[in-house]
Amino acid sequence: MQYRSLGKTGIKVSPYCLGAMMLGGLGNPDHDEGIGMIHKALDTGINFIDTADRYSRGESEEIVGKALKGRREHVVLATKVHGPMGDDPNEQGNSRRWITRAVEGSLRRLQTDYIDLYQIHRPAPDTDIEETLSVFTDLMREGKVRAIGASTFPASEIVEAQWVAERRGLARFRTEQPPYSILDRSIEREVLPVCEKYGMGVMVWSPLSKGLLTGRYRKGREMPDSLRARYMPRQMSNEQSLDAVEQLIPLAEEAGLSLMHMAMGFVTAHRSVTSAILGPRTMEHLDGLLDGAEVRLSDEILDRIDAIVPPGTDVGINEAGYNPPAVMQAGLRRRPVSERSAA
Repeated sequence: MQYRSLGKTGIKVSPYCLGAMMLGGLGNPDHDEGIGMIHKALDTGINFIDTADRYSRGESEEIVGKALKGRREHVVLATKVHGPMGDDPNEQGNSRRWITRAVEGSLRRLQTDYIDLYQIHRPAPDTDIEETLSVFTDLMREGKVRAIGASTFPASEIVEAQWVAERRGLARFRTEQPPYSILDRSIEREVLPVCEKYGMGVMVWSPLSKGLLTGRYRKGREMPDSLRARYMPRQMSNEQSLDAVEQLIPLAEEAGLSLMHMAMGFVTAHRSVTSAILGPRTMEHLDGLLDGAEVRLSDEILDRIDAIVPPGTDVGINEAGYNPPAVMQAGLRRRPVSERSAA
């Protein structure tokens, strides 16, 4: 396997990163199968594993911790903090108060004394980025964390974090983890160029667009009874996405590939992408993904994909993405009625 540099950290990682979100009660509660999947990935040369404390309320981290006994030193281990871990309103977020507690929980569940890459799972508009970077800096000085990163941050907030780190003498984000697939290409406009400018590694999530790029979801056919369909019905039934899928399938067939393998080859071909995160729920899913590990797309195929889904565009919706407050809260977009001029 040809390993890639994780930004400017000096760490070498595999082009595929094993994502553990589906390990645990959210996806597959069988710990033995989860451990077997992790071992299978490591045996094929994958040395990069990504999870988060909130995945099945810590159960994913527990499975990863069990699987890495005796193999920890050869694995680049990444986890994330931000999401709710309890009913207390302070058991979540990007504050110093929470992160200093959350990291101890992750270390305990992962059965390790250090995390190679500790990431903020989402932005927190109510928390100054200096607050977050300062506690991350302290964790690095304590030896509990080796490198820090962000996930699903808008380009403007990535830049702000870099500036704050430089001006305050704090550790800076070395990686970004954004959504990216043939159907979700908006990060090509600003996020990926910004990451390249600052020498950040990029590990992309949902390269199969929640499964739309597996070929299971087809226009005019009954939607499969799947976890994604139950939790994200709007995304999985989006007409624009399904229209694009119908054009992509014959292109993949002409190239002698499955749609899934073409989709994985697409994201790993981008010059700014370090690793694509696999999110298998079963051993069968993992085997199918690993079968395409050696796929390399030609410029002709990439050009034809561009013609179906233009660069820098999203053809559908991403129900798991990040929407800033100005989009979600009408009050941040509208003047009070008393201040609006008459039409």
